[in-house]
Amino acid sequence: MTERRTQVLDDLESRGLIAHSTDPDALRASMAAGPITSYVGFDPTAPSLHMGNLLQLLTLRRLQLAGHNPIGLVGGATGLIGDPKETSERVLNPKDVVHEWVEKVRAQVEKFVDFDPALPNPARMVNNYDWTKDLNTLDFLRDIGKHFPVNRMLGREVVKARLEQGISYTEFSYVLLQSLDFLELYRRHNCTLQTGGSDQWGNLTAGVELIRRTDAGKAHALATPLVTKADGTKFGKTESGTVWLDRELTTPYAFYQFWFNSDDRDVLQLVRYYTFRTAEEIAALEQATAERPQAREAQRVLAEDVTTLVHGAEETRRVQEASKALFGQGELGSLDGSTLVAALQEAPHVQLGAGEAMPTYGDLLVKSGLVASKSAARRTVAEGGAYLNNEKVKDAEYVPGTDDLLPGGVLVLRRGKRSFAGVLATPAQG
Repeated sequence: MTERRTQVLDDLESRGLIAHSTDPDALRASMAAGPITSYVGFDPTAPSLHMGNLLQLLTLRRLQLAGHNPIGLVGGATGLIGDPKETSERVLNPKDVVHEWVEKVRAQVEKFVDFDPALPNPARMVNNYDWTKDLNTLDFLRDIGKHFPVNRMLGREVVKARLEQGISYTEFSYVLLQSLDFLELYRRHNCTLQTGGSDQWGNLTAGVELIRRTDAGKAHALATPLVTKADGTKFGKTESGTVWLDRELTTPYAFYQFWFNSDDRDVLQLVRYYTFRTAEEIAALEQATAERPQAREAQRVLAEDVTTLVHGAEETRRVQEASKALFGQGELGSLDGSTLVAALQEAPHVQLGAGEAMPTYGDLLVKSGLVASKSAARRTVAEGGAYLNNEKVKDAEYVPGTDDLLPGGVLVLRRGKRSFAGVLATPAQG
């Protein structure tokens, strides 16, 4: 049992998931002595967590699986303030909106750790609004503020980046509130480890220092690296924006495709970060990628594992069936309508308004961008490379009817084996 509690550090290290740690040897010794309690916090600055937050959720999960006690913190208080960004001042969201987002974020966090009371280390959820809503300003300044030298606060990278353009006292003081969270959890639940992204390192270590100054306590901080692509750009953004964990903001189909489209240069590191595959399994994927990159086996494993973690095995199965069927390898008519609509919204598509007459098949090919002109559409049909709902089309002037509509009120156009587009004959969903 002792070995399992400390092996999590070796696992994190082997996956490249430790960017910084305050005192690795002391943390290992503490884990060897018995289960420790760790926490990670999430501010509700949006109605959903995103794939960057997912790395922190999985780190908390790894710690629980190793026998440690996990705490998920939702920042009902800190979400009202907002961690300072390097670029500009945050827009403060209304209190009622933040409180609504708290519940959404709480529900997402709860999916990744186990709350079963029969476990020796069940997870716990907390909201920092509970210990800050009645906090007296004078007490806060006397008991917390006096432990934060301003010169050290000015030395933080994010603050230095904002000094020229200006930073409000609200955002400048955010670090005090996050440090107070660590202190409260240390006192209430003997929490001695906070984890987070490396961009939070200043906040993490400030909490460790506050515990030392106020209670002469020993606490630890561990930061995971920021996830970037091989070209150095930020990972987790698409042309349509952030990759969210909420299916209403990023559909399961789009979520799966995001991971499946990972670059060969990035995919194995992402498998280490975001899956629970063993070192042996990852080595086998590395060999498969080197020998048969066109098979995209590592991408398939990554997309399947992460989508299952976030959306469940059944949703992953639907997405995979849709992906195959769209390329002629399955029955389109048997697909779930919402999954099919979501898939086509991610692809080139034609949106028909209510009451709008259905164009000819050739016109649909042109409108969707699958061909450049009506003559190209006729040529594609004549050469046998035109499909409607995976059935070969022999007449470019054919007008699809209501009997052709698939679940969700859509049509699937395909040119050749690899190029497809959609026709949404009903108002877009999502």
